[in-house]
Amino acid sequence: MKKIGILTSGGDCQGLNAAIRGVAKGLYVEFGNNVEIYGINDGYLGLINGSYRKMKPDDFSGILTLGGTILGTSRQPFKLMRVVEDNSVDKVKNMKENYKKMKLDCLVILGGNGTHKTANLLSEEGLNIVTLPKTIDNDIWGTEMTFGFSSAMEIATNVLDCIHTTATSHSRVFIVEIMGHKAGWLTLHSGIAGGADIILIPEIPYNIDSIVKTLEHRNKSGKRFSILAVAEGILSKKEASMGKKEFKAARAKMAYPSISYRLAKEISERTNQEIRVTVPGHFQRGGSPCPYDRLLATRFGAAAAKLIAEKKYGFMAALQNNAIVPVPLSEVAGKLKGVPVDSDIIKTARDIGISFGD
Repeated sequence: MKKIGILTSGGDCQGLNAAIRGVAKGLYVEFGNNVEIYGINDGYLGLINGSYRKMKPDDFSGILTLGGTILGTSRQPFKLMRVVEDNSVDKVKNMKENYKKMKLDCLVILGGNGTHKTANLLSEEGLNIVTLPKTIDNDIWGTEMTFGFSSAMEIATNVLDCIHTTATSHSRVFIVEIMGHKAGWLTLHSGIAGGADIILIPEIPYNIDSIVKTLEHRNKSGKRFSILAVAEGILSKKEASMGKKEFKAARAKMAYPSISYRLAKEISERTNQEIRVTVPGHFQRGGSPCPYDRLLATRFGAAAAKLIAEKKYGFMAALQNNAIVPVPLSEVAGKLKGVPVDSDIIKTARDIGISFGD
């Protein structure tokens, strides 16, 4: 009898349940009745505390289109995984002991960058691990696409579409703040698809004078409005030149709810236009997965089951050249896939007149 555990860790996104379903259905095809699947509650926290449940085939029915995760999730910072805190819990020790207590043959982990660091840690500790890449940020190294990204892009693009009508009616400058602390994939794709005039991403520090120049040029050309798609993790050229401690200290003193509000203030001080900020926030992570994410998550899930059947552990299922391939966790962990500033999609955006504020 094969015993397989599944957990979802980090921020939720669309497609998690579709991936869980894909793993389960793949396992039932591979092993028939000779497999038991254990759902671990609330991510690594459940593995640490020994909170899990044996699942039945019916648990995986009707969840393909369901947003969120039926297993629950939590954020457990990787930098604290080996730190014994005030509760005296040795997290790594507990996870290993609960893995053995469940008598698992493999643990399937669905998560983003931080999740993959811990997954690699557990793999190095001798546990059989297979992972699936999920995040709306699409910033996991080794895969061309993560599930959750396309669904979030549709939502962010819809926000930009809706903003266009009110921006046009009132002749205003609108700043739409899109999720993405360290990588600008979501802002870039939705910004182009949503017709943004200026796109600001973390990979390209902005110059406020350049932004103002673009807005003034649009005004002189008779454009009554402008829309900025702004990633939540953007920074100015001055901030980009700061050391890590200096930057953190400067941001700690920032008297605005988010960077978009500071940017709005900077623009308003240099122009006579009305500035409005829209922050869709967690809307971008919610709701049903789009068809593409359902398909991708299912492909990843089925691939995970195949890796388990072949006893190929220590790998992440990844999308490369439209094929699902295994990538070693040791190559994935700790690496961020940012937007290359000389990429074709950046060039395309520039070719149609989109400014990146640089």
